[in-house]
Amino acid sequence: MKANTIIEMINGRMCDDVLTDIYVDKDKLPYERKRYIEAIEQYITRFGDDDVWIYSAPGRSEIGGNHTDHQHGEVLAASINHDVIAVAKKLDDQVVRIVSDGYNNMIAIHLDDLYKKDKEEGSTQALIRGVLAKTKENGHTIGGFQAYITSDVLIGAGLSSSAAFETLIGTILSYMYNQGNISAIEIAMIGQYAENVYFGKPCGLMDQMACSVGSLVHINFENSQKPEVERVEFDLDVHGYSLCITDTKGSHADLTPDYAAIPMEMKQAAACFGKEVLGEVSRKEILSNLSKIRAEAGDRAALRALHFICENERVQKEVDALKKDNFSEFLLLVKRSGDSSFKYLQNVFTCHDVSHQNVSVALAVSEILLEDKGVCRVHGGGFAGTIQAFVPNELVEHYKTGMEEVFGSGACDVLKIRKYGGIKVI
Repeated sequence: MKANTIIEMINGRMCDDVLTDIYVDKDKLPYERKRYIEAIEQYITRFGDDDVWIYSAPGRSEIGGNHTDHQHGEVLAASINHDVIAVAKKLDDQVVRIVSDGYNNMIAIHLDDLYKKDKEEGSTQALIRGVLAKTKENGHTIGGFQAYITSDVLIGAGLSSSAAFETLIGTILSYMYNQGNISAIEIAMIGQYAENVYFGKPCGLMDQMACSVGSLVHINFENSQKPEVERVEFDLDVHGYSLCITDTKGSHADLTPDYAAIPMEMKQAAACFGKEVLGEVSRKEILSNLSKIRAEAGDRAALRALHFICENERVQKEVDALKKDNFSEFLLLVKRSGDSSFKYLQNVFTCHDVSHQNVSVALAVSEILLEDKGVCRVHGGGFAGTIQAFVPNELVEHYKTGMEEVFGSGACDVLKIRKYGGIKVI
């Protein structure tokens, strides 16, 4: 379909049902219409009024399982109604050409040159090249395309912008050249490969899986090479709640040692039992040998081991609560997850700079604003960055206003859980 024809359809409200289905929130329709039209216009400016398709891949939010995936534990994550979209055309040329919003330079990846390039580590080119290479290696068809890409998945907000981008490229290849037959799980694993090998970031699989599969996804990483994935059908809006993510505006500078210490100390605790990760150690073993862990790995490692065994079990309890539609139990478990992260995992502030505790302040203000009507927890890696809150819809404006009085205009983002991962929209 011609690009200008799609603009006419969007302006004529002919795509409203599709957009509402994807983005959940009807109040977002004006924003999404404008966003889609602007993306298509940018495509036309750069490439012309071609026959195009539009693709989407969401960001994600970690719901349960704070720092459990790297220990081969379990996580619960959700796709959100912020996404990366691409206006794309299939090419006969053996090249992928991409222009991204905010960047004037066009990225060109030739399909006869998909080898890893060390100089590209940490770049968008590396992610694209890695997805192309692994898709081909897995036996799927790849081919050329040109695309204009724009995203409202905020970088550095713990919503996994890179995983959404990887999923988007994989989704384009699936629909454009493979009749949409590359599974969401395989697309996620391809994205992880691209990020690990080509981009140079040793991430787990949670981010990619949540972005690719959609809705709520329960992942068991006991077999890290073949994780068990379960989609959990759940409509947050039915229960009258929204998911709020607040950027506390804390600096991530110099926090690498804090992040790295968590998996390191958990592995030190596991080593007390001759194991590589805590996922290989039972609750009984840890509780019966806590003195041994304290003596050999230290008290903080012992506390982090206790967090892991309880948080890992809590993920399954959260899944069970959602399946039984016991939302109040789910909220209680989310609160307990946050409490455990604060007290035992200790990833809410860095002990190297106790004068700056943005996340602690955000959690305190959240509890005051919500009283007993909602719950909050640290979101993602911790130490700085974002917090998560489940807020009754009638309190959303009150909560958002209160958080932004402390952390600035636009700091609090109101999200919905979307049921789709990577998809072809039009």
